[in-house]
Amino acid sequence: MNCIIVDDEPLARAEMRSMITEISSIEILGEFPSAPAALDFLKNNEVDLIFLDIEMPMVTGLEFAEMLPEKSLIIFTTAYSQYALKSYELDAVDYILKPIDPQRLKKAIDKAVLYTELLSRDTVKNTVESNTADFLFIKADRRFYKINFSDIKFIEGLKDYVVIHTKGQKLITAMNLKTIHQKISGETFIRVSKSYVVNMNYIDSFDNHTLYIEDSEIPLGEVYRSEFFTRFAGGHLNSD
Repeated sequence: MNCIIVDDEPLARAEMRSMITEISSIEILGEFPSAPAALDFLKNNEVDLIFLDIEMPMVTGLEFAEMLPEKSLIIFTTAYSQYALKSYELDAVDYILKPIDPQRLKKAIDKAVLYTELLSRDTVKNTVESNTADFLFIKADRRFYKINFSDIKFIEGLKDYVVIHTKGQKLITAMNLKTIHQKISGETFIRVSKSYVVNMNYIDSFDNHTLYIEDSEIPLGEVYRSEFFTRFAGGHLNSD
């Protein structure tokens, strides 16, 4: 797996390069001070993962993300928390706030590596074959997996796929989030952002912007917040 670093601050690029080298074996193909410079590189090079700052001159990281090839994964690295929800709408793998903690970075890289491995399998043929009131079958890697609704912790949209996070495994299949949400129990599962559907039984805690399921942090979108507080908290909590 390879990557590039895009950040207008030289010190930030140097720190990121040092941390990546220390905690991961992924290959760093280049570092770029602006989105246009990185875009020129991408015209002739295939890049698996992009570490991308947001507030940059000329073209912001968010604008740049919309230009990227579908297969490139993005980890946003920024000092500004207000862009988190927008980043997940762009199918970012993760969103890390500066100053970056090495363990937090390692967690994000591990996630990107896992998703690269999942996407490299014959995922285009993976489908949801059928479902009942309690479970569904996922065809993945030439096998059929029975997935009980009660075992699904959350479902994450990723590019043209969804990643189903269960108690024991992660499965990826070619389907959009809206379609798979329609196939599973409406009483237990709730859409909480453009990129996530969660099983309310697994929510450990939450605040106005984030849900926590074990070690996963899931963004709570503004347009979904009212329904979440009504259904999950019974309308007894103030979401303001």
